[in-house]
Amino acid sequence: MAQRTRPLFTLGPPPAPHRTARPAVPTSRRLPLITGTGTLVNVLTVLAGCTLGVLLGNRLPVRTRDLVTDGLGLVTLLIAATSAMAVLSPDLAAEVGDAAPMLIVLGAVLVGGITGSLLGLEAGVERLGAWLQRRLVGSSDSADRARFVEGFVVASLVFCTGPLTILGSLNDGLGNGADQLLLKSALDGFAAIAFAAAFGWGVAASVVTVLTVQGSLTVLGAVLGDVLPEAHLAAVTATGGVLLVGVALRLLRIREIAVADLLPALVVAPALVSAVALWT
Repeated sequence: MAQRTRPLFTLGPPPAPHRTARPAVPTSRRLPLITGTGTLVNVLTVLAGCTLGVLLGNRLPVRTRDLVTDGLGLVTLLIAATSAMAVLSPDLAAEVGDAAPMLIVLGAVLVGGITGSLLGLEAGVERLGAWLQRRLVGSSDSADRARFVEGFVVASLVFCTGPLTILGSLNDGLGNGADQLLLKSALDGFAAIAFAAAFGWGVAASVVTVLTVQGSLTVLGAVLGDVLPEAHLAAVTATGGVLLVGVALRLLRIREIAVADLLPALVVAPALVSAVALWT
């Protein structure tokens, strides 16, 4: 039987090489977290950090605890400066013009401060801290009560006025994941250790504020969708940085600024951005 030889030259395109089918490899998909998980993790890390801080604080001399508070004040000042730099955001400048962002932050702080002072927000927060102190700790002398209230107020402001609080909670509500809140949880956990070493169990009571503020923003994001455009978020972040400067001054014992009275500025800032954008 004659053997067929393969021709050296063929007309037309060469035959396609035979490819064996590769088995499908299952891809790993990250399961979405339940909305609100970020806030829950944040609460747990603050409680864990506070417990560790109280255990360490009882073994530290007063001078060391004061030094820890000073260090926290300096770091808070650094965080405030980086947040306040959002006033230079290109998105904010494109929305309201180059000269308006600084005036918007100034107007938000002034209008928000007047509003908060008339509403007595600082006094209300201190009364809430005193009530929590009586419920959680019981009767104690005036020094311990003042230390508890100061820890509650300072920790609540630090944990709830940063940009990660607003942006992370809104993104969690929008279904974009809790990555930012999980990062904030790690930072707050370490901060709670240092705060609790200086102020005691008042820091643990701040989880009430964390749960209320972040929970409300998460629900707001879930209900209203994309609430803050980039320009409005930049104004809120810059205003929050100014408020954190006040917190840092309190930690450094330079001046007791009623930062809680300034909290309405975080609402006034995006409103002013919208007003200026309509005007220009």
